[in-house]
Amino acid sequence: MRTVLAVDGGNSKTDVALVSEDGSVLATGRGAAFQPQSAGVNVAIDAVGDAVHGMLGQDAAPPFADHVAAYVAGADLPVEEEELRDELAAREYGRNVVVGNDTFALLRAGASGPAGVAVVCGAGINAVGVSPTGEVTRYPALGRLTGDWGGGYGLGEEALWSAVRAEDGRGPATSLQQAVREHFGARTVEEVSLDIHFGHLPALRLHELVPVLMTVAGSGDAVARSIVTRMADEVTVLGVVALRRLGLLGTPMEVILGGGVLTARDPLLNGLIEERFAEQAPQAKLIVADVPPIVGAALLGLDALGATEEAKARLRAHFHAMA
Repeated sequence: MRTVLAVDGGNSKTDVALVSEDGSVLATGRGAAFQPQSAGVNVAIDAVGDAVHGMLGQDAAPPFADHVAAYVAGADLPVEEEELRDELAAREYGRNVVVGNDTFALLRAGASGPAGVAVVCGAGINAVGVSPTGEVTRYPALGRLTGDWGGGYGLGEEALWSAVRAEDGRGPATSLQQAVREHFGARTVEEVSLDIHFGHLPALRLHELVPVLMTVAGSGDAVARSIVTRMADEVTVLGVVALRRLGLLGTPMEVILGGGVLTARDPLLNGLIEERFAEQAPQAKLIVADVPPIVGAALLGLDALGATEEAKARLRAHFHAMA
């Protein structure tokens, strides 16, 4: 029976799964972060190999599967997908290799079929749309260079920015000032900023301020609430524009929300998103992803093999049972 090596390469970890054509999950594993844009393509693909050997054992030799379905962060442009695919193919991890952006895996994991829109808000933010006829719309997702705002890191930066300005008088008072100090055990917010500047505090720890921000916003703080409102606006505009580009704004379509910021189901943020979609895209059906993106990668692999719907249901049932 043919097999799929599914890969979900994220900014914080790399998940892999070996799945048979009948939907049985043979093995799963996890490896280091997948960061081709900062660590390089070779190092990123090494993370896949390490995760596979952790899953199958160090003696396992390629090809590991008939089909590799890799949906990864950092594959934001077709040229990046091609470069990653070429490197994976050169490693001979599978007889056939497909590489795509991780938003495609989120969409396939959360939607009832291959069509719909997915908005991911994790470390960063991105979206993709696929029409029932297979037309695709997507964004470059290169950060502020391509008009992006938000995600966990962006929200952390905004929370720190607002706290600093409240402390030194340039901005309005906000409870974020005290909350940021307390979270990092610092005497002042400026101390936190300087620790990041000098490398004493990893900048990635700004992600930790997302739940802090949500708590302060939920208490009614106007500054924190304005940041969360902007995040809701950004998630909404990504999804609505994707629907509009595909001519699906007036058609019932599933919109999948994924990534840690959205799957945390913060009542304020997710409630604001629901309100905005109700106003701007009333035919959209919002779904918060309840299975990890590795499921979507595996399903796309099974699609490529022409697997049965029964096999795909078996795969979903396995991961639902593990949740």
